Amino acid sequence: MSNQDTSADRFDPFSHQLVPTKGFEDLKIGDKFPIPSRTIGDANFAAFQLASGDNHPIHYDDEYCKALGYSGMLAHGFQVLIQATPGAGLFPHVMGDCMIGFIEQSSKFLKPLICGDTVYPMLEVVDLKKQSKTGVITLKATVHNQRNELLMEGEQKFLVKLKQS
Repeated sequence: MSNQDTSADRFDPFSHQLVPTKGFEDLKIGDKFPIPSRTIGDANFAAFQLASGDNHPIHYDDEYCKALGYSGMLAHGFQVLIQATPGAGLFPHVMGDCMIGFIEQSSKFLKPLICGDTVYPMLEVVDLKKQSKTGVITLKATVHNQRNELLMEGEQKFLVKLKQS
């Protein structure tokens, strides 16, 4: 066995892909990118409190929430929003190296996420705007719970490179 690497033996980190990549031109309206479901428990609430610095008791005091008539602690809106983080699913992997960046987002919070709920986030292509050398992909972001309630809906926009012609 030789100590010298030949170009054929060298590992290429860009060839280590989770899924086949697509370009802007390969996407179509209606393409969906589900994000794995997860149950949001006490540890998630504590981690979000630590990261956000938010210390309102509605998010971190079970007895306070029950006194207000809720069945448990309510997640902060941003904690609901982060459930639809594209990197938690396959969207950025599918886009690969044509991805330039996340450029815009909007959200409406429709129902509370209660500690112990299981969330089912989804991203769906709703608009594709081709520009001269780039494109803008608009994704509809939704988060449902195990009771089939829509907790959040919104949009996320991404700037991507077009294929060179």
